[in-house]
Amino acid sequence: MLQLLYFAIFSEMLLILTLLFRTPLRKLVIVSLDHLKRGRGPVVVTTVGATLMVVLSSSLYSIAKIRQRVVEAGILNPTDQILISKHILEASLMGFVLFLALMIDRLHHYIRELRLLRKTMEAVKKQSRSFEDGKNGNSEEHKALTGEIATLKAKVKELESACEVKGSKAMALETEVEALRKQSEGFLMEYDRLVADNQNLHSQLEAIDQSSMHLDNRKNI
Repeated sequence: MLQLLYFAIFSEMLLILTLLFRTPLRKLVIVSLDHLKRGRGPVVVTTVGATLMVVLSSSLYSIAKIRQRVVEAGILNPTDQILISKHILEASLMGFVLFLALMIDRLHHYIRELRLLRKTMEAVKKQSRSFEDGKNGNSEEHKALTGEIATLKAKVKELESACEVKGSKAMALETEVEALRKQSEGFLMEYDRLVADNQNLHSQLEAIDQSSMHLDNRKNI
């Protein structure tokens, strides 16, 4: 167990040194870590880390249990002293392994971010250089585009003024339509009134006719 922990610690220290210095081996380590973080790699690393945490918790529990037994007995025998020393050493080594693993993960992350930032900066520099070259080489085209832009701006202003005139005409037409609508409503009301008067007159005439016929009938009798 101790030999395995020492091997893991020295391996992690070697990886950290490889990541810190720019060497051909550094690219290989970064590519290996990239592949490790894909697919089932994160699951395996999480499982190993959880196992180490469980073993570390077990060692700490054993240390606390032995100390409690020593406090109750009041005497620390050589066996308990050896066990405590062994558990403390194992816990320290496992904690150091976990800490170095976290350092490797963070270093790998920051190196990738730095590489992406450098690539982005290089792309921006290339674009700025190509833009400057194109600007210097296409001055005539730039002038032509400037003239065309000025012409389009003048046309836009003319269209805006025409739109304003048409908008004012549209508002005037809307006002006239509203006035005509109100006038037509007045005409409809007057027409309804005339129809009602006509019906009243018609009913009155019918009543007069009926009364005159009744009088004629009485005279004939």
